[in-house]
Amino acid sequence: MAGCCKQYTDNWKYPTILLCLFGFFVNLRAVEPFFAAYLIGPHHNLTAEQVSASVFPVWTYSNLALLLPVFLLTDYLRYKPVIILQGLGMVISLLLSLLTHGVPAMQVMEFFYGIFSACDPAYYAYIYSVVDIAHYQKVTGYCRSITLVGVALGAVIGQLLVSLAGISLVYLNVISLTSTSVAFLCSLFLPLPSRTMFVHRKMAGDTTNILSKEMESPHSEQIQSVTITETENKSKCSNQCLQLLWRLGKEMKDCYSSMQILYWSLWWAFATAGYSQIINYVQLLWEHIEPSQKFAMYNGGAEAISTLLGAVLSFLVGYVKVNWDVFGELALTIFSAIDAGAIFIFMVYSRNIWMCYAGFIIFKSCYMLLITIATYQVAVNLSMERYALLFGFNTFVALVLQTILTLIVVDPRGLALDIVTQFIVYGSYFIVIAGIFFVRSMYLLIPLYCKGPVNQLQSAIKAKTHHYGIN
Repeated sequence: MAGCCKQYTDNWKYPTILLCLFGFFVNLRAVEPFFAAYLIGPHHNLTAEQVSASVFPVWTYSNLALLLPVFLLTDYLRYKPVIILQGLGMVISLLLSLLTHGVPAMQVMEFFYGIFSACDPAYYAYIYSVVDIAHYQKVTGYCRSITLVGVALGAVIGQLLVSLAGISLVYLNVISLTSTSVAFLCSLFLPLPSRTMFVHRKMAGDTTNILSKEMESPHSEQIQSVTITETENKSKCSNQCLQLLWRLGKEMKDCYSSMQILYWSLWWAFATAGYSQIINYVQLLWEHIEPSQKFAMYNGGAEAISTLLGAVLSFLVGYVKVNWDVFGELALTIFSAIDAGAIFIFMVYSRNIWMCYAGFIIFKSCYMLLITIATYQVAVNLSMERYALLFGFNTFVALVLQTILTLIVVDPRGLALDIVTQFIVYGSYFIVIAGIFFVRSMYLLIPLYCKGPVNQLQSAIKAKTHHYGIN
């Protein structure tokens, strides 16, 4: 079995193809752009208020509750079981949305969707434990691109079936369930990594030392070493857990020791929280502006165009020659302001569904562009194992912020604002983000340009870039 695992590890194409197939099929969900209309429509017959206040928040709360324990277990379980759980979570979620009815049932459905989302870091971290470091950049591009292709193609299929064939949204759910079931089957054939980022790498070394000591000691001493008491086993397990937590804490401290990485991570967390809220509730805004019973929906078209445009912009940014160490915060300011403008001008005050679609496309494509830059700036000076850790922690912080937004803005225990007022809050939220990074960018740029000589500017950039690296 170990030889078989090693064979798959050496052959990077096998796990990469399987992981890409999983990422493609699990994101090929034709019903996704129409899910709010599906819940409000005749199959479930829920109200928009029930969906907004009682159903959708469950995903945010369950995702937050599960993310940290799942993230800590991911490395210990060697990724594959968590990816299997991710596929299973989506299959159960879609199955419940197809076969059950009522608010409590849909809340359970959202809980399983939260399981799917909480397992997402395992998908991106798995590949680094089964392929050689020489292939990291290549396989990262494959895995991230194929998920975008799956999302876009699923949206296109859903839109074509709804617009041209008049297919019921129930059948879109069946198509999505079939696709995610294929993804679940693909996850079963993934090879189990023989090494991981933190736990088993160290445990493997410990096991080697123990075996070598046993080979050197007499037979009677081997028997004594095997008869360890249950208390000692618990103590060793506790020590290993403490050592793992201490190592994770030290790695995180090293990750955030650079101010550049800290600020990019702050934008990552804050912007992702606002982005997730808008993605989660924008369909209810579309439903408010033009009810699906009276209007031919083009949600899938908006989703597909925004995803493809974001993917193209993300690809092209790799060819743009910009010193992100100096002008990165200014870019965050400009595009965060564009996001805020898209929310206010196109999505809130226009009250026109086509303008709202256009605002969504601008907003999502700008976010995808910036998150690509942020991901690159964070990852370029980190080892891949640290990047996986940073990705998980930034996602956790984003979920905490999103949960706070949900409790205050959406939840009946908070303000329980109507959908239009919610988006006014989200637009103001991005204005605050733009303001913070505008102050930061001016703090960086004004002293550099006031010093005068170009060589001083260059030396400052060099010093800043040197500080950005983490050894």
